[in-house]
Amino acid sequence: MTTNPLRDARDRRLPRIAGPSGLVIFGVTGDLSRKKLMPAVYDLSNRGLLPPGFSLVGFARRDWAHEDFAQVVHDSVKRYARTPFREEVWRQLSEGMRFVPGAFDDDDAFTTLRSTVEELDKERGTGGNFAFYLSVPPKYFPTVVRQLRRHGLSQAPPGSWRRAVIEKPFGHDLASAQELNQIVHEVFTPEEVFRIDHYLGKETVQNILALRFANTMFEPIWNRSYVDHVQITMAEDIGIGGRAGYYDGIGAARDVIQNHLLQLLALTAMEEPSAFDAESLVTEKLKVLRAVRLPSNLARHTVRGQYTAGWQGGEKVLGYLDEDGIDRGSTTDTYAAVRLEVDNRRWAGVPFYLRTGKRLGRRVTEIAVVFQRAPYSPFNATDTQELGRNALVIRVQPDEGVTVRFGSKVPGTQMEIRDVTMDFAYGESFTESSPEAYERLLLDVLLGDANLFPRHQEVERSWEILDPVEEFWARAGRPEPYTAGTWGPKAADDMLARDGRSWRRP
Repeated sequence: MTTNPLRDARDRRLPRIAGPSGLVIFGVTGDLSRKKLMPAVYDLSNRGLLPPGFSLVGFARRDWAHEDFAQVVHDSVKRYARTPFREEVWRQLSEGMRFVPGAFDDDDAFTTLRSTVEELDKERGTGGNFAFYLSVPPKYFPTVVRQLRRHGLSQAPPGSWRRAVIEKPFGHDLASAQELNQIVHEVFTPEEVFRIDHYLGKETVQNILALRFANTMFEPIWNRSYVDHVQITMAEDIGIGGRAGYYDGIGAARDVIQNHLLQLLALTAMEEPSAFDAESLVTEKLKVLRAVRLPSNLARHTVRGQYTAGWQGGEKVLGYLDEDGIDRGSTTDTYAAVRLEVDNRRWAGVPFYLRTGKRLGRRVTEIAVVFQRAPYSPFNATDTQELGRNALVIRVQPDEGVTVRFGSKVPGTQMEIRDVTMDFAYGESFTESSPEAYERLLLDVLLGDANLFPRHQEVERSWEILDPVEEFWARAGRPEPYTAGTWGPKAADDMLARDGRSWRRP
């Protein structure tokens, strides 16, 4: 076999360029599709990571022609794409765009979809390889996957592949998640199902593994002998916006803790995998999730809150119960905090505090590994009164990077020690900007690389952890109010204060 003389062995993109393939997006008119998926497809094409014949098929209840769909994608790309707009890239991409109008239970529409896929196979050379992206509410998942089976779309021709991509939420409790998994696995094998958690596509989340396992300086202290506690925070400074229909009845814990934060906990606490492949990563993440234990006293170690009217970003904002579409008697949590422990040799006795909320002080997601104080200090108490605990903070968003906090002597004649920080920022250390999470995840789907996708066992175990908390809250009255623009209810501060700790102010 002769090597291609135009291929440069130093080109790190080569193993990551997708082969002949296409993508079908159900619910293509929604916000996720317009703001994230279509721009991500264009950015991948612009970076030379998609095949020349790549095809994009939209499916939705709109009476559009192919040209109308192409125009919608064009507008979305121009507005939201990360990379510069180039006419020649757009022209090549738009030649493979098709639109199929219809409802999810419309057999004629799925017959048209099948003939469209077969036609693109011949025209564009997609090789029979198609991923089906369900950018639709979860109640439509069963209908869509069964329609794909009924019309022969889920079965790949010999030598080709078919894959299903599912957006969260993966159920609203353990029973519904198991039922959903069963329905999807009737049609697609577990290896063909890609559950998207966009947090796992972020560079900084993947950097947790690089930081821990590619360096020798952190791993020796990454355990109960040195770590005092871990705080994992995902704070938003916005309210629910127009998502009342989705959010009310779901709440912060189901929306964020069950997936994003428990995945971050698993990556932070897991043992080193035997290899960087999907099976090895899932094995280690599952070990951690199965070792997670809820506190025996949920009243003392879990908190839920609901934002009230206040000032944020210089403007007066509504409380949750005053938002459009929200029932005045709603007990949905917009803030949730929980203390968990991991019962294994590495982490026994180290609390993991998880918190998330809307209308908090600022938008930030971070993992703070807070270390124990020095076992003995030769300095006077007055010398170290400004000294806090050492910490390593992984900033997931928006200022992606890592901060190390430690004590240093203040210049002068006195021995005074104060906290200082060392910062690594992605934007300053690398000339290339981080790709959007959906770029990485869509490319992984087309490559069949499942490293960054939670398996159904992880999803179900996460619900097993959260369900008892939700059941306790359902019996415990109303969430505690907190003013918009603050850092949550007082009960959350009290929860840590009882442990002799305090929340880190990001």
